[in-house]
Amino acid sequence: MRRSSLFNAFLVLVGIVVGSLVAKVSATVPALGWLAYSLSFGLEQPLVLDLSIIGLTLGLTVNLSVAVILFIVISLIVGRYFARS
Repeated sequence: MRRSSLFNAFLVLVGIVVGSLVAKVSATVPALGWLAYSLSFGLEQPLVLDLSIIGLTLGLTVNLSVAVILFIVISLIVGRYFARS
């Protein structure tokens, strides 16, 4: 079970990286511009916690594009296909 979850996490990371690359490249191509459509959400300003001994700054922003979602799904399908072979 553990190996399967690590393999799935790897496939999701591959999908994110490849999808981000495709989204950046397709943004300049008029016919493929829809792949670069994205939505960003998260914290605008980072959360700062200052305890005078230690300071902690937390921030998170997620940027999802159509290409990223598409390539996550494709990588999971292809990865599952090759894992069975």
